[in-house]
Amino acid sequence: MATDVAVLQHGTVGKRQGNEAACCKTGPGYATPLDAMSGPKEALIYVTAVYSGTGIQKPDYLATVDVDPTLAMEIHLHNGCFLVLPALISGRIYAIDTKTNPRAPSLHKVVEPEEIIQKTGLAYPHTSHCLASGDLLVSCLGDKDGSAAGSGFLLLDSEFNVKGRWEKPGHSPLFGYDFWYQPRHKTMISTSWGAPAAFTKGFNPQHVADGLYGRHLHVYSWPEGELKQTLDLGNTGLLPLEIRFLHDPSKDTGFVGCALTSNIVRFFKTEDGSWSHEVAISVKSLKVQNWILPEMPGLITDFLISLDDRFLYFVNWLHGDVRQYNIEDPKNPKLTGQIWVGGLIQKGSPVVAEAEDGTTRQFDVPEIQGKKLRAGPQMIQLSLDGKRLYITNSLFSTWDHQFYPDLLAKGSHIIQLDVNTENGGLAVNPNFFVDFGAEPDGPALAHEMRYPGGDCTSDIWV
Repeated sequence: MATDVAVLQHGTVGKRQGNEAACCKTGPGYATPLDAMSGPKEALIYVTAVYSGTGIQKPDYLATVDVDPTLAMEIHLHNGCFLVLPALISGRIYAIDTKTNPRAPSLHKVVEPEEIIQKTGLAYPHTSHCLASGDLLVSCLGDKDGSAAGSGFLLLDSEFNVKGRWEKPGHSPLFGYDFWYQPRHKTMISTSWGAPAAFTKGFNPQHVADGLYGRHLHVYSWPEGELKQTLDLGNTGLLPLEIRFLHDPSKDTGFVGCALTSNIVRFFKTEDGSWSHEVAISVKSLKVQNWILPEMPGLITDFLISLDDRFLYFVNWLHGDVRQYNIEDPKNPKLTGQIWVGGLIQKGSPVVAEAEDGTTRQFDVPEIQGKKLRAGPQMIQLSLDGKRLYITNSLFSTWDHQFYPDLLAKGSHIIQLDVNTENGGLAVNPNFFVDFGAEPDGPALAHEMRYPGGDCTSDIWV
């Protein structure tokens, strides 16, 4: 069951009323995002761990990590509610029962790719969200041949049976990746990574020039599935990946992280009811020496918004820093915290950044429990109360091998940052380090993280 980037989703919806199965509406059911912030402190995190592409001939797995500081931190391997794992490469979708025994989840059902392809023509599943109806919506990045023109949205019922495509015929996006919906504004917006036939082989800048990567947002009517508008982000918005509306369901604004151009773009509804966009945060590429290119983008690969919509966090996978911005005024984000926890320009690396005056510099990266931090910060997850930020460091095994080859040999880790939610600020927790390099079957690549009861990157309130 090699998955190579299984994307965990709980697909939960606020005000969980009456539906069970995939949507788990018998779960915590916080009425509002602010109510969720006062929920219990996290004790467990589910983490996808990957062997596919590492040379280790073992199946990928789901790990349960104890993060309660009163417990010895450890990893439990295993193949109320269901955790949904769309497996990008194999094309399977796994439904994991996390309600019966949260510390020992069990496999409930597998949706096979042959059925998905036969009924919908879709392949390369990525993001899933639950709908108020109890159905599950999954973005798919291409067809079975890896063509982006075959992307679209898969609809599963509450028992994980394939119902068909969600979008109306002729309204499929050119590229697929992430999506988020805001029911009160009757809108869903999706993003665009690239053609699976291109990105699965590693990153090639020529593929961008060849039009094999996306730069658009696709605006759909909700829940009808009619493509109403396509926003071209242009050269400032190449590879728009993760997308988040503000958590307050009355708000008509959100953000998207554009990886290659390293911009956070704000999107918003205009007076005439259409949608527009502008660059909200820009990470300047660094002039570097001893690297494959003369300039290095930050490469924003993940971001999230705190449940109270006060702070936005994102990572620069290549530069190696994590940033915190105050977004109480979404039009004017303010940098309130920044810390380096890896990257290609850390001290001891052959790569150095060069200033305009010709001087060079590298960044200080701390060791944790005597361990050198590997690769760059990649996926992030925030505690419900907003005070702890968890970070993994594997993007995609092919890209890991290309940019951080040592990661495949040494494995991933999870670290934790303490967050100052009063005045802003980030600090490394020196007592938290989960090492996937010490796994019994060899070093594994840790990717996505989810909590048993939902979190700020999966829950949508209606």
